[in-house]
Amino acid sequence: MKKPEAVRRHLPTSPFKAKAEAPRKHFAVGDRVTHDAYGLGRVIAAEGDSAVLVDFGSHQERIAEPYRGMFPL
Repeated sequence: MKKPEAVRRHLPTSPFKAKAEAPRKHFAVGDRVTHDAYGLGRVIAAEGDSAVLVDFGSHQERIAEPYRGMFPL
């Protein structure tokens, strides 16, 4: 006797089909950060959630959201 094959139907509202959204990064003045290209730094100014100004010692860089390569310490 042959076993029947299971039919899988994916519902459009299934949570397993949805792409996981990465959590948004938030930085405040005074936060210590590390950047893949610039190294260690400290946030010296924040423009809401759109950009931050970071002092890396030898220079300052304005880094816009999504803050690729920058992580809080």
